[in-house]
Amino acid sequence: MGRNARGRSARDYDESDVHIRPGKGSRPRTKDRPKHKDAKFGMVITKDRGRWGVALDDGPVVVSMRARELGRTPVEVGDRVGVVGDTTGRKDTLARIVKLAERTSVLRRTADDTDPYERIVVANADQMLIVTAVADPPPRSGFVERALIAAFVGNVSPILCLTKTDLTDPTPFAEEFADLNVPVVYAGVEDGLEAVESAIDNHITALIGHSGVGKSTLVNRIVPDANRETGEVSAVGKGRHTSTQSVALRLPGAPGPSGWIIDTPGIRSFGLAHVDADTVINVFEDLAAATEQCPRGCTHAGPPADPECGLDDPELVPPETATARRRDAVRKLLNALRTNVEWEM
Repeated sequence: MGRNARGRSARDYDESDVHIRPGKGSRPRTKDRPKHKDAKFGMVITKDRGRWGVALDDGPVVVSMRARELGRTPVEVGDRVGVVGDTTGRKDTLARIVKLAERTSVLRRTADDTDPYERIVVANADQMLIVTAVADPPPRSGFVERALIAAFVGNVSPILCLTKTDLTDPTPFAEEFADLNVPVVYAGVEDGLEAVESAIDNHITALIGHSGVGKSTLVNRIVPDANRETGEVSAVGKGRHTSTQSVALRLPGAPGPSGWIIDTPGIRSFGLAHVDADTVINVFEDLAAATEQCPRGCTHAGPPADPECGLDDPELVPPETATARRRDAVRKLLNALRTNVEWEM
């Protein structure tokens, strides 16, 4: 029988030599995690290098880190989260995000149409204000169409907001989207903000647009103390990216808050690699019903590509009707989905 370094053989051991570490059971570690019933809930309003600003429902804004038990769970601006720890909001204090509520909507994009990685732009927004200038830089209908697709499939209601209306008549561009029933508001320097404020009141609204279209200027007009940086459009028509992080700003209200706007960074492209034609069609109930008998693989583009597409059946989509006009408008969206022409700045 062999002996160990202390000169004892195996037969010299008995049950008194078995050491059990206190507090350690055989159950998986996940079963022992705290439930955090005392967590306070709020909305994520900033995100920057592993720190999240959370506006708690009972008032203070706290700086928080993500708790270890959440692992690498993405936490985005707009998310509803539960936090524990120091929730006073005092300087140099740090709370922990321990809960992430189910999202009601997710606005996503990819870097381009070949990128498999989806980036969450904003969580839980119920509206998206697509800010575009009608001149300087000229409007890009392809970008607006792609933003509309992202809104429709993300369960977010889109609103088109046109700026720089003092430079040219905005009506022709607005009419391009009339058959999609997208509301249009104007926010030129000579326009009042009543229509914009009415549209966003009591909502969580994400603002999206190319750099240089006046988005940050609009934010500063809506929330005067926002102090969002603004920049000029360069000679080649590309604005400097003046907003680098998404931030949620509480709308001024009387006597209290009346909603939020989430200012997102100016972007050059709006990739939709995560969206297909059926996803877009299914947003519109009347069009989805007309495509139920379409052959497998139908792109709903119509002839000659899809000669048997149900959207071209006059019995399913009668000519000269609102459904027919909506079909034509949605096909423009599908065309924007298939090509990257005129959607990059």
